[in-house]
Parts: sequence; structure tokens; C-alpha cells
Amino acid sequence: MTTMSHPHTPADVQELIEIVRSASAAHTRLQVMGGGSKRGIGFPNRQTSLISMTKFDRIIDYDPHELVITVGAGARLAAVQALLAKHEQMLAFEPCDFAAAIGEPHGATTIGGVVGAGFAGSRRVSAGNVRDHMLGFTAVSGRGDEFVAGGRVVKNVTGYDLPKLMCGSWGQLAILTQLTLKVLPRPRVTITLDALDLGEDDAFAAMIRAARSQCEVAAAAHLPRGMLDEHSHTLVRLEGFGPSVEARAAALAELLREARLARVNADDSAAAWSAIPAGLMRDSARADEVLWRIVIPSTAGARLCASLRELESRYCADWAGGLVWARTPAALTADKLRSLAEECGGHATMLSAPHAYRASAPALHPEPPAIAALTRRVKIAFDPAGILDPQRFATGEA
Repeated sequence: MTTMSHPHTPADVQELIEIVRSASAAHTRLQVMGGGSKRGIGFPNRQTSLISMTKFDRIIDYDPHELVITVGAGARLAAVQALLAKHEQMLAFEPCDFAAAIGEPHGATTIGGVVGAGFAGSRRVSAGNVRDHMLGFTAVSGRGDEFVAGGRVVKNVTGYDLPKLMCGSWGQLAILTQLTLKVLPRPRVTITLDALDLGEDDAFAAMIRAARSQCEVAAAAHLPRGMLDEHSHTLVRLEGFGPSVEARAAALAELLREARLARVNADDSAAAWSAIPAGLMRDSARADEVLWRIVIPSTAGARLCASLRELESRYCADWAGGLVWARTPAALTADKLRSLAEECGGHATMLSAPHAYRASAPALHPEPPAIAALTRRVKIAFDPAGILDPQRFATGEA
């Protein structure tokens, strides 16, 4: 990827507006960067000028009693989480720190990057996606105009739901400068139950039964042999007040008695959940492997993982089987991998790969023609000159 040797680092919104308007007039393409943890996602050889959001890193407003926080887009995820933890609160969608994917220390990921990618963590099955927690934002469009959408309340019915539209937009609609997110109290009690060495069919069936039960499962995941130790682990997490959690744990153990669920101690539980997907992100720079994020119906998870195993790939499953992280040999083409995902009713995003592989296939799963046409119209509305990194998910220059 070619970028300016000295990236733009605007100190405030007015400087950012001037940069964008100048770029629009000169037809210069811009790439927005927070912590840089996702810069490797996308076509590698595009020509862009870099905008660093490092100076938009303030905590702007936080009232724990209101369960709302407003931060600059460059605020570090780790810093925001630490602040919330002091008040026994959290970002309930459990965002993933992608720093490990590029070999950077934990903490490089920014809130703007979290929203731009739209990737939720293990609690997605109970708390919803990133877009469900985004209340409002301030941004600069590709026209160089500042605009505001949403607000500080959960319900906002003034026109289109632009906060949701920005989640997963990858900086191609507008440059986020300020975000307002809903936060929730941290659970008083958390219990992880673990079933060892289940076969894939049994593991996915157990996760699905748990998630569909009345036990109010917070998260469920499957780690094959080798990710933690010599055993496979099928994990179910329960959260809430002590008596409720204990009662639900007992009910779940009875519901899945064939799986022989055992309670995991706090340290082992933390290690297990943090391995998703960090265990597959390690060695991301290897020249012979590709890291994928595959979203599918949970009922198809076992079938997909069986196919991946036959193709000598490593993987783990989250979201009760609805999300599979896979590290595949570079010899397995993107078309083949995506065909497997489509056969299972899902789609696949390429997160890291050798340079030539990234240049040969788009990082995002190709959209159906009607959806792709709608996406183009939305992008034109926000960025008519097409300067906001338009080739990131292409396979060559237009």
C-alpha cells in the first residue's frame, strides 16, 4: 500500500474539513487510520493519503448514571474499557482488539476502528452487534461537510438511522470524529461451563441448544484441540446475579447432561475466552496462511468446520456456532473458501493474507448485484467525488 510518508494528523474538526475539501478538489484518495490494527484488511496496492485520527482521542463526556459515553474516534479501546471498568460498566458487545492480527501490542485498536469494522465479540449472541449500541456520532463526509446524527438517548426517530449505517462502513462513507455509545453494568457474577472433547456435531448441537434454551446464555464457543491444550473445549458463559446464575447453570447442566459440563475457574475461563480469536491471529504474517472471519447460520457450523478440517485449516467457533474464525493454507483460493461459506448460507471476510493473495481477491465477500448497486448509491450520497478509500475492497485500480 502506498501512502504519504508524513500522514495528515488533524488536530480538530476544522483541520480535518480542510484536508478533505483539498483532497476532493485534487481528486486525492484518503485512507483513515485510528490505531492501525486493521490497515492490512483490503487491497494492498491502492494509492491513498493517510489521515491519522490520533489527536481525536479524548473522553468527551461520560456519566455512569446515564449509561452513555461519548468519545473521540481516536480514543483507544483499552483506555475506554479501563475507564468503564472503574465504574463496573462495559461495552456489552465485547469488542475485539485486533492488534494481535498485525503483531502489535494489545491496545492499538480505537473506538472509531471498532465501529468502522462493526465486529462484535463473543457476547454478540446475547447483547447484539456494534450497531445496536451506537447512539450517535459526529463525522465529516467526503464532501468536506461536518454532520451529526443520532444523540445521547436510546430511541431516536429523526429520519434515517445513520448511526447503524456507519457501523461496518470502513471509513468509506464519512470520517467519524466523535461517537456516543450505550454502556451497560458489568455482570455481578460470571460462570463458564466447559464440555471437553466433544465431536464437532455434538459441540455445535450443544451450543445451539444452550443458546435457544431459557438459560439466558451470554456466550458460547468451541475451541478445537490445540488452541488451548490437547483437549477440545465447548464453552458456555452465564452472567448476572449470583442466585440466578447458579440456577441457570444447574438447569443448563441438566439440559446438556450428555456433554458433562464442568465449571471452569476464573483464570482458565479468562484464558479460554481471550483465545477467541487471538489464538488464530498469532503468526498472522506467515506467508502461507490466510485468516478468515466467516459468518454463517449456527446450524451449518459443524458442516463448515468439517470441510475446513479436510482442507488442513485451523479454526474455532464463536456466537454459538454462528461465527467461525479460520486460518487456511494460501493454496486454498478465496473463491473456494467463499463457495464453502455460501453453501452454508454465510459469507467470509479476509482479515490477513500474503500480499499477492490480498491483491487477487477482495477482503469483503462480494455482494449480490442489487445490494452492490444500493451500496454504490449510498457511497455516492456521502462521498460524491469518491475520495474515501474507494478501492479498499477492490482487486485493482478502477
